[in-house]
Parts: sequence; C-alpha cells; structure tokens
Amino acid sequence: MKDLLKEAYDPERFRELGHQLIDQLADHLSAAQAGDDPRAIAWKPADAAYEYWKKDARQMPDPAPLSLFEEVLKQSVHLHNPRYMGHQISPPAPVTVLAGLLGDFMNNGMGVYEMGAAATAIERVVMKMLARRLGFGEAADGVLTSGGSLANLTALLAARSIKAEEVWREGHREPLALLVSEEAHYCVDRAARIMGWGEEGIVKVPVDTQFRMRTELLPEYLERAGAAGRRVIAVVGSACSTSTGSFDDLEAIADFCEREDLWFHIDGAHGAPAAFSQKYASVVQGIARADTVAMDFHKMLMTPSVTTALVFRNGAHSYDTFHQQGQYLWNRDEEAEWHNLAKRTFECTKLMLSVKAYSLLRTHGWELIDQYVTTVIDNGRHMADLIRKRSNLELAITPPCNIVCFRYHSEGITPAQLDEINEGLRQHLLEDGRFYIVKTKLNGHTWLRCTLTNPFTTDIHLKELLSEVEKKGEFLLERKKEEV
Repeated sequence: MKDLLKEAYDPERFRELGHQLIDQLADHLSAAQAGDDPRAIAWKPADAAYEYWKKDARQMPDPAPLSLFEEVLKQSVHLHNPRYMGHQISPPAPVTVLAGLLGDFMNNGMGVYEMGAAATAIERVVMKMLARRLGFGEAADGVLTSGGSLANLTALLAARSIKAEEVWREGHREPLALLVSEEAHYCVDRAARIMGWGEEGIVKVPVDTQFRMRTELLPEYLERAGAAGRRVIAVVGSACSTSTGSFDDLEAIADFCEREDLWFHIDGAHGAPAAFSQKYASVVQGIARADTVAMDFHKMLMTPSVTTALVFRNGAHSYDTFHQQGQYLWNRDEEAEWHNLAKRTFECTKLMLSVKAYSLLRTHGWELIDQYVTTVIDNGRHMADLIRKRSNLELAITPPCNIVCFRYHSEGITPAQLDEINEGLRQHLLEDGRFYIVKTKLNGHTWLRCTLTNPFTTDIHLKELLSEVEKKGEFLLERKKEEV
C-alpha cells in the first residue's frame, strides 16, 4: 500500500509541480501581453460549467494536477488580458502572486503574534507607511482584512464603539443610523443591517447629476433622522461610488462631521489609491480628515484578492471595536497590543495579507504605484474622449477615475428599447469573450460599464471595443425596428 501522506508532502514532487505551474502562468502572462490570448473570458453558462466539473470529479484521484491547473486557467476570467475591462479588480503583479504562494504555504493564522510573527510585524510596517502616504499623522494605525465589505463593517463597528459605547455590552438603547450617498456600495447598507439598525438606519442622501452626494442636504437629512427618533452617529463618504466612479466631496463631509460630532468613514475601496498619484491626488482631497478609511489593495494596487486596509486616524480607536475575552489566545484581555491582531479584527485565522502588499512595495516602491494608478485613470479619461467622438455612443458622466459608463444610443426609439439593445450588447460581448465588460443601472436604465484596471490596455483595444459596440448596436437596432 502506498504511503499517501508521504507522497502528498514529497518536497521533490512539490518542486517539480511548482516549476511547471510557474512556467504555465508565465506563458499565460506572456501570451496576454503579446496579444496571443484571444479572449478575456471563456464564457459558458453556469449549468454547463457545473456539468463539466461534475464529470471531471468522477476521475478522482488523478495524480497529475497540472491538467487541472491548465483547465482552471482556460475557464477563468483573464485579468492580464488588456481586453479585460470588467469588475473592479486589478491584474496582480507577479511578485505579489509569489508572496501569496509563500503565505499559503506557511499558513500562519496571525490571530496572535506568536502564530504569525513575521506577517504581523510586516502588517504594522505596511499600515504605518500607508497612513503616512494618505496624509495621516503619527497616531494613525490600522489593520489588513479580507475585503472591503468586512473593512467597512469593522469601521462602522468602531464608530458605534466610540459614539455609542454602551451597545457592545448592553445592547441598543436607541435606534442608531448613518448618512450615506444613495450611490454607495451595497455593503454599507448590509453593514448597518448586520448591526441591527434596520432599513431605517440607513439614511440615503440624494446625489447630483454626477452621482456625487449632495452634501448641502446633510443638515436636512440629519434633522429628518432625529425627528424620526434615529440617532445618527456616522457619515460614510464614497471614494468612489461603484457604478460610476464618482467621488463625494470629502472636505465638505469632514466639515459637517466636525460640526455635528459624527464619525466620518470613507469607503475608498476603489478610489483611495488616487492619493498615491501625483496627477490625480486632488480627487481625494480631505481623505486624511476621515476617522477611518477602507482601501482595497486588490482593486487598484496590483495585489491578489482579497487584501484590504482599514486605516484609523487615531490608531487607539482600532482597539475599541472589539472587547471580549480570549484567554487561550492572550493573557491581558483589555490591553491594546498591536501584535495580537484578533483584538482588532473579526478574523482569528487571519491570512498573511501583509506579505502580498509589502512584497509589491519592497520590490518596486511607491513610484510603481503612482505610475499604475495614473496610467489606468488616464485610460479612463481617454476612453471618454473616444466615446464623445462617436455620435451613436453616449457617455454617462465625465469619468473621475478609471470607471467609464456609456451606452449605444439612437434617436427615435423608446428608453425601454434602448435598454434592451444595451442588455443585448453586453450579453453578446460576454458570450463572444474577446472583451469582458459589465453593466449597471443609472436612473433606472441600462448602461455599459468598463473598469480599466489593466495598465497595458491601449488606444487600439479601446477603439476595437467601441467599434464592436457600434457594430452590434446597429444590428440590434435594425432588428428592433423590424419587430415594430
């Protein structure tokens, strides 16, 4: 009988497979950059994908995992393809992928310092560097966590612990609420509901024609909440909104929060890295006045998912979020120990996220970050210029960053028919697979949405996409006219 344990942990077999996998991934990266990889997504319906892998599972066990890796590669979305313009996630830089492999191999949990010594210390270095780059003072600190949704929830729990400190031990004495743009990411709404505030606890402030919070309405909506018996303790600013990439006026929100003694949190999951671009830092002016800022490394900082920073202007507040005993983890329950991260996050078995983020900074420096962020935002502005030059394409707003919303447009058809054409356009692009873009709803209507996160997307790729949209749009328009 085989010694299966010895076989599974065989160092030489691991070395051989590792080299082969890296070769496989390097070939994939090379093909993407050379334009030899024809499709950004190998689309198939969900049921077909399930049937494929159900059939594959019948072959277990198969001692040749390279064929599995190759098939996963083929059937996945290709972020390194310059025609990928879909969701808000960046193609990871190779060094961060290697750091992720190292972290997965070591598998240190990081809830307490002794379990993840290197990554814990590195995390503090990363957070301190990040806080300084965002403009915060020496007192700033923070943590890395698994995704923007968790970071935003943690920030709002911190707000509650400071502004309504009795809740953690005694439960809610009064209905609490927050103010947020109606265009904010859904996870803010979800966080408020998780905390037991209910639908009435999310006070949504209208937006202007550029989908930015109308900050002049904040006093009115604060008063409305109070009249309804709700105590507002926080305002969440979007930097930027998910659908259109619009940035709220952070300075105006900061002024309001200071006057009203409210917690100011910025959901900067996508747009906060604009602060690292010398050219575009002004779009997040006021960011250092926030009490907390959430920022995803995996959206705009070339790092694998999910790696999110939550920065506290006053680092001591990060310890006030969670107060509970864990005798088997640490001896001094109430002490603020930076090195025992489970005191400040939901996670106990916490991934070695810091190694991925630090590997990028240590290897390439902040200049790479500036170049990347500037390049992809430049691409967003350039795509908008190209759209303006085409009479049958319509731009939703001038893009503040690398998120661009547009649609095929034609006179003489109803808004509903226009929606159907753009829905059909997006489905065609998805099934064709050469380009991957998504869609969104703005004011109740369908728009095509691109997030240009690949720095190797060029003018040629953008023009090719827009020509395809025009061509297919004209075809769908003629079909629609024939139906009438």
